Amino acid sequence: MISVRILPETYPTMHNAHRNADSVSRRNFAKQMGIGVTSLPFLMNLTSLGLAAPARPRQRLIVVFSPNGVIPTNFWPDEDGEQFNLKSILAPLEPFKNRLLTLHGVCDRIRGDGDNHMRGIGCLLTGDELYPGNIQGGSDTPAGWASGISIDQEIKNYLQANSETQTRFGALEFGVAVPNRADTWTRMCYSGPNKPIAPIDDPYVMFNKLYGQRKDEESLKSILDELQQDLVKVSQKASVEDRKLLAEHQSLVRDLEKQLSLSESSSLSHQIPQLDPNVEDNNDNIPKLTRMQMDLMVHSMQADFARVFTFQFTNSVGQAKMRWLGIDEDHHGLSHEPDSNESAVEKLTKINHWYCEQIAYLAQRLADTPEPGANGSMLDHTTIVWTNELGKGNSHTLDDIPFVLVGGGLGYKTGRSLKLGGISHNRLLLSLAHGFGHTLSTFGNVDHCVDGPLILS
Repeated sequence: MISVRILPETYPTMHNAHRNADSVSRRNFAKQMGIGVTSLPFLMNLTSLGLAAPARPRQRLIVVFSPNGVIPTNFWPDEDGEQFNLKSILAPLEPFKNRLLTLHGVCDRIRGDGDNHMRGIGCLLTGDELYPGNIQGGSDTPAGWASGISIDQEIKNYLQANSETQTRFGALEFGVAVPNRADTWTRMCYSGPNKPIAPIDDPYVMFNKLYGQRKDEESLKSILDELQQDLVKVSQKASVEDRKLLAEHQSLVRDLEKQLSLSESSSLSHQIPQLDPNVEDNNDNIPKLTRMQMDLMVHSMQADFARVFTFQFTNSVGQAKMRWLGIDEDHHGLSHEPDSNESAVEKLTKINHWYCEQIAYLAQRLADTPEPGANGSMLDHTTIVWTNELGKGNSHTLDDIPFVLVGGGLGYKTGRSLKLGGISHNRLLLSLAHGFGHTLSTFGNVDHCVDGPLILS
C-alpha cells in the first residue's frame, strides 16, 4: 500500500490547490515527490493530493426562467454601484445582497421572424434569430425554432470535452408546469440550430433519469454495442445524404455510451432523495413541484451529475393562475393590463415576488450545502441567473430584460447594482462562457458581439 502525506509548509502550492493548479505539472509533481512517472496513473485520482491533478475549481451555472416581464418600478434598484436598495420584488434576496448582481440595461437586440414573446424565449440563450416557420404569434410574422445553439449547451459541450470537467449528463433541463406541446414559446434550450431541448417538468421522470437507469445499464450497454455495429454496417451501403443522418445516430449512441461509462465510474456522494408520492402535475401544485424539482437539482449537483442547469417556469406567455397567492387571473392576461390598473400591478408584483422567493430558496439550499471535496458552500461554486423573455409585459419590450445573478461560481464581483445603458445581451452570454474559461470571441449574432464579453469581475 502506498501512503502519501502532503505537508502544506513543504509544498505551499499544493495547499492552495485551486489558486495555483495550473502552475504545477504532473511531471513536476512526480519529481517533487520523488516518485516515478509510471506511478502517476495510480495516484492522480486520490483527492487528498489536491494539486496532483491540476484542475479548475468546480463551477456551475443555473439559468432560471420566469415569464411575461416584470413591473420595472418594483423590480430594479434605483442606485448604481455597491450601495443599493432592493425593491419589493427582489426583497427575498436581501440575505444574499453581497452575492448579488442586478444587471439593468441588458437588451435583446435580436430581430427577424416571430413576435416578441417568441423571440424573447427562443433568442434568450441563443442570441440568434429564429428560423422562418409556420408558428404564428400574436403579431408579426410566423417563425420556427432558433437558428443556433443555446449558451447552456455551448458551455456544456465545452466542459464535456475535457475529462477533468466531464460529468454524467453535462447539462440537465428542469421545468415546472411547461405545457405539453412543442413550439417556440415552450423551448428555451437548443443543442444546435433547429434542435430544441424539452425540459423535464415531471419530478418523477427527472428522478428516474438521475437514479432509475442504474438498474438497466448493463442490458442497455449491450444493446448500444450491437446498435453501433449495425449502424456501421448500414452506413457502408447508404447514400452520402443518408450517411449524414446515420452519423448523427452514431453520435447519439456514443453520447449514451459515454453517459453509461461515466455512471459506472461514479459513486453517489449523498443518499438518494425520497420524493413525496403522487403529487399531481397541475396548476395548484406548482409550489410543491417547484420545491421537488429544486431539491432534485441540488442533489444532482452533490453527485456531480452535471455542471450546467436550466430551470423553466411554465413558458413564454405563461398562463399559470397563482391561486395560492389569492390571484385567480392568469399571469399572461394580467401582464397585458395597463400601468393605471393598480390592482393588476399589485398582483404582478406579488407574482414576481413569489418567483424571487423560489430563487432565494434555491440560493439558501446551495448556501447551506458544503461543496463536496472543496472549501465553502455550493453557492460559492455556483452562479444562478434569473431571467425573463420580456422587460415589461404590457409593452412587450425586449429592452431591460431582467438579469439577476446570485452566487460566486463564475468569479464575478457581486454585491452590486449595475446600470449598463442598453447593451446587447449577446455580451452577457459571452461573459457566461468566459466565466468557465471558454473564451469565445462571438456567440449568436456576430453583429451584437463587437464590444466583446461584458466584464463583470
